[in-house]
Amino acid sequence: MEKHNLTMLNEFILMGITHRPELQAPLFGLFFVIYLISVVGNLGMIILTKVDARLQTPMYFFLKHLAFTDLGYSTTEGPKMLVNFIVDQSTISYYFCAMQLAFFLVFIISELFILSAMSYDRYVAICDPLLYPVIMSQRVCQVLVAIPYLYSTFVSLLVTIKIFSSFFCGYNVVNHFYCDCLPLLSLLCSNTHEIELMILIFSVFDVSSSLLIILVSTYLLILVAIVRMNSAKGRLKAFSTCGSHLTVATVFYGTLIFMYVQPESSHSFDTDKVASIFYTLVIPMLNPLIYSLRNKDVKYAVQTILCTLLIGIC
Repeated sequence: MEKHNLTMLNEFILMGITHRPELQAPLFGLFFVIYLISVVGNLGMIILTKVDARLQTPMYFFLKHLAFTDLGYSTTEGPKMLVNFIVDQSTISYYFCAMQLAFFLVFIISELFILSAMSYDRYVAICDPLLYPVIMSQRVCQVLVAIPYLYSTFVSLLVTIKIFSSFFCGYNVVNHFYCDCLPLLSLLCSNTHEIELMILIFSVFDVSSSLLIILVSTYLLILVAIVRMNSAKGRLKAFSTCGSHLTVATVFYGTLIFMYVQPESSHSFDTDKVASIFYTLVIPMLNPLIYSLRNKDVKYAVQTILCTLLIGIC
């Protein structure tokens, strides 16, 4: 019977964010604008770091990959969520649901460790400025982003294959606006203990290890180095150097911790939806804004490109 149900299940129904008809149009407009800003901002950041000579440094190399992961997981979820607002019943095919989950996990896990690599880059820039070009060589930077992509791909395939090789019951309504692990687990007929334990272990390891690198291995050492500086101007420059990254990391990890580290009694799929909206759409929109508004090099690169495109105005 279980195998029969699995064979017949060829699509899922996504419940979306809300069922209230009067909110569909306003939410569509709001999230469309947010997603559009996110795409333009992150795609623009990727292009800027490729074409502007001043942005060919390790910091902007990591920033390019941060923008790529932001663009990746927001695009994995965003368009389908927008479609949910304009159709009567949002369905997603069995295999596209698996692909959506797989790509989402790849991008979200990669971002965790790319943020860690960025914090290490800031540590070297502040604590060992003379050796910075040697330590943060092009080869080292490539390795620091290749490892997160390979690791996240491994975890993503492992979790996705484990979930979609299990037996689903006949009920196919996913209480979310995209295919995520926890809502899908609630639809399984087979024992989910092993999958839940695997997801828990990977989640705890990914968040705690990457956060440990950022807080202890880098920013604690950065703080010690800044305190030891004699010049107030030097301290201010050091703080401004890592301010954007610290802001981005705080918002991103704060959202994840709020979503996953909460009592079981207060946990609900509605809370997950709100948190998911924030880190799948709002954070990818905020990241390029934070880096562009606080960074003179990025602002100058934007002005240069605009002047090039609009010759005669500048």
